[in-house]
Amino acid sequence: MTPGRNERGGPGCVVWEITLACNLNCMHCGSSAGRARTDELTTEEALKLCGDMKRIRSCGVALMGGEPLLRSDWATIAKRVHDLGMDISIITNGWSVSTGDVTKRLVEVKPECVSVSLDGATPDIHDTIRGVPGSFQRAVTAIDCLVNAGLPTSVITTVHKLNLMALPAIRDLLVGKGIAWQIQMATPFGRLAPEYVLSLDEFYSVGLFMASTLKKYPKKQLMIAGAHDMGYFSGVLPNLQVRPWQGCQAGITTLGIRSNGDVLGCLALSDSFVVGNVRTRSLPDMWYDEAAFSFSRRVTERDLGNACVRCDLRKRCKGGCSAVSYSTAGGLHRDPYCFREIEKHLARAGNKTN
Repeated sequence: MTPGRNERGGPGCVVWEITLACNLNCMHCGSSAGRARTDELTTEEALKLCGDMKRIRSCGVALMGGEPLLRSDWATIAKRVHDLGMDISIITNGWSVSTGDVTKRLVEVKPECVSVSLDGATPDIHDTIRGVPGSFQRAVTAIDCLVNAGLPTSVITTVHKLNLMALPAIRDLLVGKGIAWQIQMATPFGRLAPEYVLSLDEFYSVGLFMASTLKKYPKKQLMIAGAHDMGYFSGVLPNLQVRPWQGCQAGITTLGIRSNGDVLGCLALSDSFVVGNVRTRSLPDMWYDEAAFSFSRRVTERDLGNACVRCDLRKRCKGGCSAVSYSTAGGLHRDPYCFREIEKHLARAGNKTN
């Protein structure tokens, strides 16, 4: 039975791109950020939207971009989210954190977490990926500023072929700082060229690295976890996510909102997944519309790809990450970046050589 308007819970997290403006030029940016959209929500519209997020019983809101700190009213928006009783988190490239009064303002909005993007352990790798000289030093300085200010701090690393081998050095940089480290895979949409996407073997090697890190370091030294596209249902490796995977949660426990008010289940999905715009339809109407987000809310076995429909975990997994599946396999519910399936291929290859 499908939950009705009164029974459906709110999203655990709304990921809100408050601006598409960005001061970097990252080669893997899924939204091709740079310039602000010409039709971004005004401050008044953004504050009204905060109220609508509360109306659908959102637990938390993550502000991102682009670079969210480039929007002049980011602190006003963050404060409204906090004052309405929702957790607030901020995802930043770190460039502005150590300048002016930004750290002070971050402390004032009482975030649940501030996440800094770090894609290398040296300037030559990070700055190349991020497209601007000096971005590595700014990110490292930002991490130290946030930790020293007593703010809950995490680091997000997006992995592709150019920084795969840098993971151990990034780990060495972060150990002992008391932060959380999230690892996610770069997928071929936005600016990322397909030739930089990890192979299945490389993807599995990231899982091996994360598992060894979990074993080597206690959480107080370094807490490591996979994002929505990384780390579940291996027959060999431990669960690498914060919570057990229960299928794509876009439109179920997560929600994405673009800076112009477009609403979709996940910001990593394409325009075809937009269910409406907050300027023409209220957020509660979209959230409680049982025809919306059908790709994740009503998955049947007929929707699954060939490998997924044969899997004994199909009802729990539902074909893996929708964004990875759509961008790498050309359809939903057939995510090829599956630890379980990769392990089957490795086992078959091993049997052939014996």
